[in-house]
Amino acid sequence: MSNTQTQPPTFEPPPGNPHPAVEDDSAPSRDSRPQGVTVKMPDLKPYITYAILGLTIFIYLLQMGSESLLGSDLPAYYGLKVNELIAAGQLWRLITPVLLHGSALHIGFNMYALYLFGPSLEKHFGHMRFLALYLLAGFGGNVFSMMFTDAPSLGSSTAIFGLMGAHGIFIYQNRELFGKQTARMALNQIMRIAGINLLIGLSPGIDNWGHVGGLIGGALFAWFGGPILEVSGIYPNLRLEDQRTVDQVIQAAAIVGGFIGFLAAGALFLMN
Repeated sequence: MSNTQTQPPTFEPPPGNPHPAVEDDSAPSRDSRPQGVTVKMPDLKPYITYAILGLTIFIYLLQMGSESLLGSDLPAYYGLKVNELIAAGQLWRLITPVLLHGSALHIGFNMYALYLFGPSLEKHFGHMRFLALYLLAGFGGNVFSMMFTDAPSLGSSTAIFGLMGAHGIFIYQNRELFGKQTARMALNQIMRIAGINLLIGLSPGIDNWGHVGGLIGGALFAWFGGPILEVSGIYPNLRLEDQRTVDQVIQAAAIVGGFIGFLAAGALFLMN
């Protein structure tokens, strides 16, 4: 997986009020222009992001300790993406590589990207939906890697690319809320970051198919199950609410997970 990440942007609503202005009749101005209003934003703590960060770092410490004390990286030995072992029934290897890394630089870049992308996404997606996004993106990336490359691989960049794709879809689907110009600028920035990292992924020793699969998996889940935000409430107590129902999110996870699983089953059938 790629161990180089360009600094991703954090996408928040633009300064001021991104929604239609509401006139304040109690304080008329000389030119009677509409006055901005405040909309309450989600205030979730990114517990899942921090839990993934902590768990991934802990696993890497186990890798280093195992290598130092036993002369063998046991976590990688049991969790690396190895096509032949997956075909033999070790299906967990389609998920566990997201917790494994090959060097301090590798984990450093990936965890830095998670720290930048994760909190703002988790704030809008919610804890469980964000976790589903991360796992589905990692699953998709490792399935694509299994389909298109025989080399063993590891790294959370499959999931990181999924967060990138989900961020882009989230901005696009809520472009009216954020403002079309702001949304366009944010989308251009995401596409540049993804494009640069995919180009870097063409370098020898980097599993770029894992990046592509993660990007697709994250984008698909965000498209069918990501937040669709609308302003609700009565002025001045306005807030953002997600129009997706829990059932819709569960269905999206099932559809995307089923699609990726179907690809995995097809690849395994051809391998046997």
